[in-house]
Amino acid sequence: MPVSTCRTRSDPVSPTPYVTFFHAPHSRSGGTRALFEELGVDYDMHVLNFKTGTQRDPEYLAINPMGKVPAIRHGEALITEQPAVMMYLADLYPEKGLAPSLTDPLRGPYLRWMVFYGSCFEPAVVDRSMKREPAAKSTSPYGGFEDVMALVRAQVDQGEWWLGDRFTAADVLWGTALNWTVGFGLVPETPAMRAYIDRVMARPAMARAAQKDKALAASQEG
Repeated sequence: MPVSTCRTRSDPVSPTPYVTFFHAPHSRSGGTRALFEELGVDYDMHVLNFKTGTQRDPEYLAINPMGKVPAIRHGEALITEQPAVMMYLADLYPEKGLAPSLTDPLRGPYLRWMVFYGSCFEPAVVDRSMKREPAAKSTSPYGGFEDVMALVRAQVDQGEWWLGDRFTAADVLWGTALNWTVGFGLVPETPAMRAYIDRVMARPAMARAAQKDKALAASQEG
């Protein structure tokens, strides 16, 4: 498995051990790379090359049998699934302020929207993009595509960031997700949605992550 190591230590005396991050450029794990940039913490990055299929190598399938990214390892803990990875990282570094605490009134809405992405939004978008016949709302895990989009549009309309006035890991998740789904025409764009995407992607950390991933993808072309 090709490996590169990324260390961006902001606190040289931090007792927190490095997180190992399994990543491929131009994939869902790009959002996790952006979150690392927002956190400004150390990590070791193991790079997979989807063009050559290294995500199907036995070495990586032993880590994530689904052959997907992102995945992270922290000590003995292995975390997969993009929202779970982001929630874990944001909670691992509470001093960075990217996740509401357990006693914060925003904690419940934060968890709701992090889980809603994987349980409702992405399945709805994939079903629509594949032109699959929608399941009856009584059996569909997300109800209907328009139901999902109505909730997303309402959330985008309600404030500067996903949870209102405060930027959190939810914005990294939803900003990157809407950026690619709108960009590929999978989600109808609204003026408020466009403005939200632009606010998220204009953040210095998000821009740095995008540039680093662009360079990494170019290096895999050779």
